[in-house]
Amino acid sequence: MKKITSICCIGAGYVGGPTMSVIAQKCPEIKVTVVDINEARIEAWNDKDLDKLPVYEPGLAEVVDEARGRNLFFSTDVDKAIQEAEMIFISVNTPTKTYGVGKGRAADLKFVELCARQIARVANGDKIVVEKSTLPVRTAESVKRILKAEAGEHEFQILSNPEFLAEGTAIDDLHNADRMLIGGDQDEKGQEAIQALVDVYAHWLPKDRLITTNLWSSELSKLTANAFLAQRVSSINAISALCERTGADVDEVANAIGSDSRIGPKFLKSSVGFGGSCFQKDILNLVYLCRHFGLPEVADYWEQVVAMNDYQKHRFAKQIIDTLFNTVSGKKIAFLGWAFKKDTNDTRESAAIYVAHELLQDRAEIHVYDPKVPKAQMFRDMEYLIENPGSVYTENPLPENWRDLIVVHEEPYTAMDSAHAIAVLTEWDEFKTYDWASIYAKMLKPAFVFDGRNILDGEAMAEYGFEFRGIGKGLEKARANVEA
Repeated sequence: MKKITSICCIGAGYVGGPTMSVIAQKCPEIKVTVVDINEARIEAWNDKDLDKLPVYEPGLAEVVDEARGRNLFFSTDVDKAIQEAEMIFISVNTPTKTYGVGKGRAADLKFVELCARQIARVANGDKIVVEKSTLPVRTAESVKRILKAEAGEHEFQILSNPEFLAEGTAIDDLHNADRMLIGGDQDEKGQEAIQALVDVYAHWLPKDRLITTNLWSSELSKLTANAFLAQRVSSINAISALCERTGADVDEVANAIGSDSRIGPKFLKSSVGFGGSCFQKDILNLVYLCRHFGLPEVADYWEQVVAMNDYQKHRFAKQIIDTLFNTVSGKKIAFLGWAFKKDTNDTRESAAIYVAHELLQDRAEIHVYDPKVPKAQMFRDMEYLIENPGSVYTENPLPENWRDLIVVHEEPYTAMDSAHAIAVLTEWDEFKTYDWASIYAKMLKPAFVFDGRNILDGEAMAEYGFEFRGIGKGLEKARANVEA
């Protein structure tokens, strides 16, 4: 098969935009066109002001600046891009279904199907179609059937190329990937298609990191990888609850067990809970598949990972209410952070949304500061959760005036001024550098800080006078050290 000279990616979101930008950067001889029907998003990708890119990732602006206009293009003309491309990536959203069969578990594949039908309708030659979206096992079979039924004389090869990016480090993850997984058919034409994509990534990745498999192994590997990582987070969060009851320190426990080479230190950082677009969605998808294939015990096992994550967010919100004398009604609670993790503006499944929902049930006044998330996004997040509760802890209705109880601030100090308590929900580095002595002086007393990311120095916070609570550790240890 000849070398690929033109690539199209349908979907200009958190995966498609950065991935195609890096491919264009590393493969200057390949024309890369990213298309999306969202005109505002494409305009943002084309904006001369790189600070206005729709996706915030460290290093992304520099990559886009290098390749855009040379061999990287962003467009709303989907049909033209499909016709020009030899290889087409499908990188559209596959959210958890909020309706019908599989509601709350199965992946909603309507956008993938629409892409397949559009490719089949406008294709003017043979194409390699690459699944980049996170998909259930055997989705490729459905895409194949649609393309074959509608494509006429053209031939299509389907590849699975799941992404393993961590938001906040996506560009480094692409530049220095642990592995690039490519699955395809095992016949001659399938192997030729696999090699065509291998040759693209071989521009910058060593061959031993380019792993090839059959289609089904590739599709399942993505779900399994995220399930295993989420399982580790839920496991250490379960232990954090026990640490708080027994006087153990969860960070010390994590360090001790992480020193075991069989376990390792990664993803053992206890927190208020994991979020993001992948972990919960992929586990729920895995649960649905297990039930579909008659494996209820396997489904129950993985479902508990999500249940533990929901409990951790609930436990954090409940601790705030319990500590503030069993009510937060009318009390000002400052939220530091709304994004699901630092160095991204992505808020999908952020713990802050769920904690806010529970506190609003008790009529708290929530004042939010996040350096990258706009006010409009925060309200969209709340509205989505109200329409799709997602857990037993978010099923109770909010007061009709809940929008009036959320105040979004452009800078952090006004959010914390005269607050009853502060809750750290995102681990932004800037939170560690604040003038905490000044913040304490302007808060109502006793002044509480609930560190949901364990990024603040508990002993130092206690010295300032704060009543400090961390995940997997209590106030008592900090007090004892200060008094000593």
